[in-house]
Amino acid sequence: MIRAYGPALALIALAALVPFAVSANTVLNFVVFALIIALAAQGWNLLGGLAGQFSFGHAAFFGTGAYAAAILQTRYGVNAWAAFACGIALAGAVGWIIGFLSFRSGLRGSYFALVTLAFAEVFRILANASSFTGGAAGTLVKLDVRPENFQFASRGAFVWIAVALVGFVLVMTIAILRSRFGAWLTAVRENEDAARALGVDTLSVKLKAITLSAAITGAAGALYVQYYLYLDAGIAYGAWISVEALIAPIVGGIGTAFGPVLGAVALHVFGEVAKAVAGGIPGIDLVLYGLLLVAAIAFAPDGLMGLLKRLVRRKAQETP
Repeated sequence: MIRAYGPALALIALAALVPFAVSANTVLNFVVFALIIALAAQGWNLLGGLAGQFSFGHAAFFGTGAYAAAILQTRYGVNAWAAFACGIALAGAVGWIIGFLSFRSGLRGSYFALVTLAFAEVFRILANASSFTGGAAGTLVKLDVRPENFQFASRGAFVWIAVALVGFVLVMTIAILRSRFGAWLTAVRENEDAARALGVDTLSVKLKAITLSAAITGAAGALYVQYYLYLDAGIAYGAWISVEALIAPIVGGIGTAFGPVLGAVALHVFGEVAKAVAGGIPGIDLVLYGLLLVAAIAFAPDGLMGLLKRLVRRKAQETP
């Protein structure tokens, strides 16, 4: 038990110490944003990495969670914590609906990926055109700095909340990998037809995977809007979040528990360094993401996690 969960708990404890060690708002903003992306990447990894169902449209879940949290507060006066929970639940429900329509029709591979992309784009267009979501002007959440309103004077509090969410999903992913459900996910990923022939209810497994995946990504969206207090269609349903949620696990180590977190942090560290060195050239961070993705596929197909494991094994073999 300690061997399985010890590294995750150690990482969570270390990340929770960041607000005590750093007080600069710039650094804390970076940490919160990186953790939000890590959370979305963990959601994608559960569906794409563990179950093998690649999605190009996780923005559909991110935006649903974000808009639900924002609209419930601004239009209906729902408490921010309750709105946050509702955003997660609604994102999970949208995931189940998209999964049911897709998987029940037998869609898989590139067909499923394109369907998720289509849903995300349709949601973006609808959100941009509808007055209910604020249209092109977006939705602004009222500033009311009180803990009971999910707003804090210190950015460190958001770091702890983000760490708690990422840590919870990290532990949950490890538990899934060690469970029968994890074995079913692996079977579906490796050979869905063979898994069905062996008695695995592949539809049920994939629906559970996409529902959990969507809920986790929706939590990232709801946390985003609660931290920045503003949302529009381009932010909520834009291709940027689908791309980052997909690239981070691939760079970090697809199908692993720690890969999405490691990949998200690495991407944003390199992105910030590139912007600092290049003098703020627009889009330089996206160029770097593409280069890192190509490098990961060419030289580290198992991601940074696989590279680290190989280095540890080589070091162990060299030690007399």
